[in-house]
Amino acid sequence: MSFTEFCYQLIQGYDFYHLWKNENCLVQMGGSDQWGNIVTGTELIRRKDAGTAYAITTQLIKKADGTKFGKTESGAVWLDPEKTSPYKFYQFWLNASDDDVKKWIRIFTLKTKTEIEALEAEHDTAPHLRILQKALAEDITVKTHSVEALETAIKTSEFLFGNGSLEFLKSLSEKQVLEMFEGIPQFKISKAELASGIDAATLLAEKASVFPSKGETKKLIQGGGVSVNKEKVGEATQIFNAEHLINDQFIVVQKGKKNYFLLIAE
Repeated sequence: MSFTEFCYQLIQGYDFYHLWKNENCLVQMGGSDQWGNIVTGTELIRRKDAGTAYAITTQLIKKADGTKFGKTESGAVWLDPEKTSPYKFYQFWLNASDDDVKKWIRIFTLKTKTEIEALEAEHDTAPHLRILQKALAEDITVKTHSVEALETAIKTSEFLFGNGSLEFLKSLSEKQVLEMFEGIPQFKISKAELASGIDAATLLAEKASVFPSKGETKKLIQGGGVSVNKEKVGEATQIFNAEHLINDQFIVVQKGKKNYFLLIAE
């Protein structure tokens, strides 16, 4: 045991004692891995002041790969929308494995046994439709955020992975757009230069460096593999200007269907 681990148990135990003595806190709850830390507090309370306090632990929720489901694990989700946007929150549950979702839908929703078994039967006939994942993601997103947040999350998913409308993107705030494209390559371009008009090859290879060279950009365009604002770019000489900016700030570039890039005009 490291010095840090040793101190952690003592500090958590004393923290419980402080809460018991000053805030009348009688019970501390946690995952089963916290049992030793919590009972350190109950023992300290008993020995120092002959007091009584209680520890309650629950079985840890684990993923199918055995890793802990919690805030210290990579990819953890937060209830606070400032830490995890409703879209990313929705996507987390939607991307759950089949093994995980069958456990989680029983833990995180209030659906009845009959409802869950009916969903499982439907899911098993067509797993690729992710019926269980959608049911879980929709239920928990509404309960944690709102119906409106769920609708925005679904439309965001449709925009990125389906045939979503550009009008939807125009309805979002700057913050929502940046959250939507978090983790996607972003490039800053000059709004003044764009106002004068820039051809596609120059814009995507030099001004934004989306592609490594003009030659590569031209090949991709000729092969029909480049879209700007959800529309195919027909020619490498096609001109883009300030009129192509979404909300006077953004241009969305696609290579194929799933590779996105965001241009931000300043």
